[in-house]
Amino acid sequence: MRLAGRRARDLGIVVGGLPTGGHNGITDVAGVSVGHTTVDDGVELHTGVTAVVPTQLGPQRWSLPAAVYTGNGYGKLVGSTQVDELGVLESPIVLTATLSVFRAADAVLTHLMRRRPDGLSFNPLVGETNDGHLSDIRRRPITEGHVLDAIDRASAGPTPEGCVGAGAGTTALGYKAGIGTSSRVVGAPDTPVTVGVLVQANFGGVLTVLGVPLPVDELVPQADRAEPPGNSCMIVVATDACLDARQLGRLARRAVFAMGRVGAAYANGSGDYAIAFSTAEPGRPAIPDAQLDPVIAAVLDSVEEAVLNSLFTATTTSGAGGRTSHAVPHQAAVRRLVDAGRIPGGRAVAGAVGRPATRPSR
Repeated sequence: MRLAGRRARDLGIVVGGLPTGGHNGITDVAGVSVGHTTVDDGVELHTGVTAVVPTQLGPQRWSLPAAVYTGNGYGKLVGSTQVDELGVLESPIVLTATLSVFRAADAVLTHLMRRRPDGLSFNPLVGETNDGHLSDIRRRPITEGHVLDAIDRASAGPTPEGCVGAGAGTTALGYKAGIGTSSRVVGAPDTPVTVGVLVQANFGGVLTVLGVPLPVDELVPQADRAEPPGNSCMIVVATDACLDARQLGRLARRAVFAMGRVGAAYANGSGDYAIAFSTAEPGRPAIPDAQLDPVIAAVLDSVEEAVLNSLFTATTTSGAGGRTSHAVPHQAAVRRLVDAGRIPGGRAVAGAVGRPATRPSR
């Protein structure tokens, strides 16, 4: 159940012309589930765990085709080199805070060893962004229980977004951000292909929506100008398209490229990574490269909208050191987009000042 602020489409903001899946999220890819554990004391801790769990990983199939693209390697993505080398994903993908990534990786190892008691080698894949702007990151509050709970509670329904899980303490493009997700469906009606994306947004730049800059110092004049540490983004791309690891690497690159659409600065300290995997049944021929354009377009649009959802569903949060990260003010943002001719007026503006945003479910 979504209880966060409005998503981009609720405000009249539509990215591209491709149709979305039923939930407009990564769980529209059959067999992909998402779970969150949020650790939030309302004062010094705003952090957590988000797990993307492909249910196809099991006794019949212990790996899926996958690829990792490093846009800028200022980060920690445990397990990425083996994915690069072998082109397969062997575990749920877990996202958390920077200094908790190693404990989270050990917890994923516990999960994998329980599932495969006869196994001798495992490759947990765990990424992070730095939520130290709002959370006391040095306390490393994430435990094995938090990680296992996120994996065990993962579901295929609508995914809570905003200040939840690994997005509880993140800030992006000057505003409070968090977890966001989106999806697209392409191909013929009898052979549809679904692309789903989930982001943990925590990077710098100037928020740009449908080509219109929305600087925080103009929309929220009282906002703290201190630049959060880390400035990173983790992007997970799932698809049921039959693609090999090389082709998934091409999609992962496009996922990082799409950050530019929303105004990413791609700073020196920005750890920008994309992980792409396919859930297609093994043994089928891969889609020819010449037919990848619709899938590439789906990735670009889904990443753009997922980042916007991570922002528009987030709520203003005060945390460690008395710092505050302000949510995007919906009414002000929509009015600028209407004035620029990017979205229709009237209903969109009225909708932006409807029911107040609340904290997301955990």
